[in-house]
Amino acid sequence: MSAPVTAASVTADLVAEQDQLDAIVAPLDANAWELATPSPGWAVRDQIGHLAYFDRTAALAIADTEAFLAHRDELMAAAMSGASDDLTLAESRAMSAPELLAHWRDGRRALADAAATVTDETRVEWYGPSMSSKSFLTARLMEAWAHGQDIVDTVDVGRSATGRLRHIAQLGYITRGWTYANRGLDVPEGDVRVELTSPDGEAWAWGPEEGADATVTGTALDFCLVTSQRRHLDDTGLVVSGELARDWLTKAQLFAGPPSDPPAPRT
Repeated sequence: MSAPVTAASVTADLVAEQDQLDAIVAPLDANAWELATPSPGWAVRDQIGHLAYFDRTAALAIADTEAFLAHRDELMAAAMSGASDDLTLAESRAMSAPELLAHWRDGRRALADAAATVTDETRVEWYGPSMSSKSFLTARLMEAWAHGQDIVDTVDVGRSATGRLRHIAQLGYITRGWTYANRGLDVPEGDVRVELTSPDGEAWAWGPEEGADATVTGTALDFCLVTSQRRHLDDTGLVVSGELARDWLTKAQLFAGPPSDPPAPRT
């Protein structure tokens, strides 16, 4: 039986995920930091700058709720004017690669220190509704992994899949309803069973064991790539049975923000 998930265990996995990405970006030369990634308008440096910015605001959200709420109002106003990238990336874009790496590391340490103060019962204010500590830290882990995927795709460096994908796969499953609500659509009736193979060969599953209206089977990595919109469903080995599941996975969006679409097939 796997150990229970706690805020402390998610924090440990978050730190490990960040460390894995650090080991990939730290050796890159200055030119590699400027390479364009699959996110339009973002270079490798912007992926790290984004993580650095929001790791710092996440630490603030835990440590000083009042200050975070004031910051949130400022960022939301910038987002309404279409200037959110200017606010969140301006500081990091003015840094050299070594300065940015150190900046990100400082933010990660601040977040880990703040996370050490929460309990499983803690709720944390964020840019949408408040979140449980475990969900909040899981979202940070997902961000590190997903933006890290954009980087490894760009610099063509291998990255080992780990058991930490379980956090992201579960998030991918439980945000099925969000995928539709975020697009202003009704959630189609019916249940989807998801059965995945972990990087270590374990079986992970969500949804009813019997009576599901559709099923998804395959590797946890492929499921995470699809639900985080890093791959199109047709470019993975996922086996989908039932239109209910296919419709979901061609729209799936496990992250917050306005609705967006997955990459086109074979891109």
